[in-house]
Amino acid sequence: MTNEDRRIQNKLKIKTWNEIKTNDSWAIFKIMSEFVEGYERLSRIGPCVSIYGSARTKPNETNYLLAEEIAYKLTQSGFGIITGGGPGIMEAGNKGAMRGKGVSVGLNIDLPFEQHDNPYIDSDKSLDFDYFFVRKVMFMKYAQGFVVLPGGFGTMDELFEAITLIQTGKIGRFPIVLIGKKFWSGLLDWIKQTLLEDNGNISEKDLNLFRIVDTADEAVEHFVKFYEKYNLTPNF
Repeated sequence: MTNEDRRIQNKLKIKTWNEIKTNDSWAIFKIMSEFVEGYERLSRIGPCVSIYGSARTKPNETNYLLAEEIAYKLTQSGFGIITGGGPGIMEAGNKGAMRGKGVSVGLNIDLPFEQHDNPYIDSDKSLDFDYFFVRKVMFMKYAQGFVVLPGGFGTMDELFEAITLIQTGKIGRFPIVLIGKKFWSGLLDWIKQTLLEDNGNISEKDLNLFRIVDTADEAVEHFVKFYEKYNLTPNF
């Protein structure tokens, strides 16, 4: 390669890097617009519970029916429902909310697979996001608690972010209910043995930041008892 070739190559690299920096700068405005729209539209929804779980769960599966029943019973106790707006457990949560005539919110994300709006979201409460981190802020900011059913990496991500924010005092404590002792018991055993006892990476009191139950009634009872001491107001 000649010196001239190297000079041209370096100029191209600089140009490409400058284009990347410019694109990053403009992306800030897109990110801001998603935050603004989310804050504007969700600030009026009232007390809600975010429901998480696998998008791959089928309507005839036990966890789908359980999520629908939990959502329905939460609406009967004064809560609306927030989900990721897609199929599976998300659809079940919105379906239960609609059946209970409660608020039904869908925070949709643009994905190359799995994600499409479900038909049980209130028409004025369906939001679309390009950025996962903006969407996750909305889940956290406008929920009075989490219900977490069996799911994959995304479900775990949202669960542990909530636990971390509560543990570190970045947000106020709210109920986190995991559904299905069989599904969660292996993870709980690992947390107790490896994180707590073997390495001391968490405190024993951190295990109280969430509860594992099996039934819809147990889940709803936990929320009701938690908020018997508080007024139900948006979490901000």
